[in-house]
Amino acid sequence: MAQAEAEAETEASCVVDRHDEQRDKMAPSIRLLAERLANANTSRFYTSAQWTADGTSILALSSDQTVASFILPADLLQPAGEPRHLARQASIKLPEPTQTLASAPYFSLANPASQTFLVGCRDHPLHLYHAFPQPDDDDNDADAAEDVASRPLYTYKLIRMESEQYISPASLLWEYPGTHFICGSANRIDLFDASGHCSDGPALTIPTIPSRRHISKGSGVGMKGTVAALAASPPSDASGHGSILAAGTWTRWMGTYDIHRTDRVVANWSIADADEKSFHISLGGQGIVQTAWSPCGRYLAVNERQADGLLVYDIRGTGQLLAVLNGRRATTQQRLHFDVFQGEAGFEVWAGTQDGSVAVWEEVGMRNDVVEPTWTWKAHESPVGSTIVHSSGSVAATCSGGWGYPREGRGADAASDEESHHRQVFDESSLRVWSIGGPDPGA
Repeated sequence: MAQAEAEAETEASCVVDRHDEQRDKMAPSIRLLAERLANANTSRFYTSAQWTADGTSILALSSDQTVASFILPADLLQPAGEPRHLARQASIKLPEPTQTLASAPYFSLANPASQTFLVGCRDHPLHLYHAFPQPDDDDNDADAAEDVASRPLYTYKLIRMESEQYISPASLLWEYPGTHFICGSANRIDLFDASGHCSDGPALTIPTIPSRRHISKGSGVGMKGTVAALAASPPSDASGHGSILAAGTWTRWMGTYDIHRTDRVVANWSIADADEKSFHISLGGQGIVQTAWSPCGRYLAVNERQADGLLVYDIRGTGQLLAVLNGRRATTQQRLHFDVFQGEAGFEVWAGTQDGSVAVWEEVGMRNDVVEPTWTWKAHESPVGSTIVHSSGSVAATCSGGWGYPREGRGADAASDEESHHRQVFDESSLRVWSIGGPDPGA
């Protein structure tokens, strides 16, 4: 009996080894090209990052209310002995903390007028900033350009008419051609004219529930909660029209809207327990923080806080949960943003984890099942706040950092250790740019 059990264990380990070998064969070569470390002295860490529309720059949001602008070097993919230092061109100080950032969909490094981005800060209007503001002429400090308390180029009012109180934005979407942008907040979605012609407020407001005082509020009509995630499907024509808006809330509800044709909802559904009902697996989840359409516009990926995976819905086909992307460890309240990329078959999903790894699922959309990562790699030593893939597919960027609670002391030490009850910022925080599947830059 003991010999049989030993043989079974050996056979099982061989199967695991074979699976690991197959995964390693599928994994492309990943090499670090450039890096920027956060300033550890200020306990600052990067919370999210995104590519500009032309793919030449990265906008990174930090925990100290700043937006940093990085232009990638033109010789980034050329051979080098070691990873380059990623130079920061500007750092814009915001008036209040924010988790919403949207760069112009027509952003071009060749056109300074296009180099703008939107942010939504608490207790303020929506602000439009230049990504590379210039310091005042009378400022002789050479480092002034890296720490500019910039004035916004334009502001957009978002207030509650009854009390004239500012509404805190929870999500922003600025899609091509860029004439309008969309803002999500508590129980509402607002469409703004980016030119500012509607200076008194949004051009269109869509309540996600019938009324704040309606008897059916929260009783299955609409989706009650803060709209924290917005995504637009690929447009059906060259003018950018015909896209479907997908909105997700912290209360775990999804809604789709054809916002350019009607102010009525197309569909509403709850994602709570969808993984258990369809695949008998529990990912967890405490509220939607991101949604993203597949490049073909048929599938929708949904990302939650404190969830060990992502959900993939077949929106324009069956309208049902298609797959569960399992294997992303994320028990943190931080937003860990993912990205999608068109693959040879189906599409790819790239997502960072709480332990600093990046997981990649390939051929998403081709299987109706629980799907494990195709391959992973260790990118950081702290939670990966954003994983973004360049439109070329040969370069990706990640940013890391976060906070956690140290372990409690034991015995008498626990009572005297006051710091054990306070959160601490992780030591490692950086913005890194990677080569995906290319030759060794150092060769």
